[in-house]
Amino acid sequence: MAEELYFIKTNPVTAKINLYNKLCREEDSILQYMDEDRKTSLELIKKKVLENVESLSREELLSLFEWFNSKYPANPEEVKTQLFVHGIDLFYEIPQSSNIQSFQQILSDYEKYSKRNLNYIFDAENFNRFLVYGILFTGLINKEKGKEHILSDFLKSDYKDLFSYAENQFKSKNPETLSQEDIYNHFVDLYDSTKFYKGSIIKLHDF
Repeated sequence: MAEELYFIKTNPVTAKINLYNKLCREEDSILQYMDEDRKTSLELIKKKVLENVESLSREELLSLFEWFNSKYPANPEEVKTQLFVHGIDLFYEIPQSSNIQSFQQILSDYEKYSKRNLNYIFDAENFNRFLVYGILFTGLINKEKGKEHILSDFLKSDYKDLFSYAENQFKSKNPETLSQEDIYNHFVDLYDSTKFYKGSIIKLHDF
């Protein structure tokens, strides 16, 4: 499977009903996607889904993704639909490895600035601030290249601290910065998809 970076919103109530019941009905089908002690692993996943689907580990969530993908191997949109029906909303993805590497580097820089590890589950406020930083930083790259950066210009007056850090990072990394993949639009799309969202957001890296 190719490297992917998934962004997920969850519906714990829907998962508690629909996903839990599916796991119970189709135990034999999903067991082959469990690691090591398969039965015990599945029972732990079921327990977590009953309590709160957000408590699933990265490895457990990837097992569920692999299982759903196996059911609809030629129809990724149906996979997304079925995940959504079962309480897992895969609302955005970044498929290209080079774009993922750039995204992860920008995240790493932001973590150093914010002194927070935002590795797997973000709350909406922290995710929003990170996306604003990403828009400001990649907006500077786009501006230098003569590409679109309207939202970056709009946000910078409201986030002067983030813009100052973005400028410093941009200046310190030239020309490396300018050779990065164009991922400004990924940040803009993620921002538009989550700016009014109040729940947790899972960043799931599959590689």
